[in-house]
Amino acid sequence: QVQLVESGGGLVQPGGSLRLSCAASGRIFRPNTMGWYRQAAGKQREVVAAMSSGGSTNYADSVKGRFTISRDNAKNTVSLQMNSLKPEDTADYYCNFWRPGAPKDYWGQGTQVTVSS
Repeated sequence: QVQLVESGGGLVQPGGSLRLSCAASGRIFRPNTMGWYRQAAGKQREVVAAMSSGGSTNYADSVKGRFTISRDNAKNTVSLQMNSLKPEDTADYYCNFWRPGAPKDYWGQGTQVTVSS
């Protein structure tokens, strides 16, 4: 089992910044991938950014150049620095942990990000 605890999120004006963090605990083995998904009201959950334990990253096109994912393998944490936020970034953001060949992946409880003036 893996437990994910998120922090960060909140209300920010357009153009502002926020930082999300997620700490994983439990049966943490490598290789693994940790990342962030988001789900806006009435929409499907979508990947925002992900980073493998080896350092490979991928981003949704909509956030490239604005968001940066980083992780600390020693502490089993992953962070998402979100800059130049737009109203369309408003969503619930979820931390995700996944391992190749594992029967399931794991999710955090979600944290709300609202971008509004």
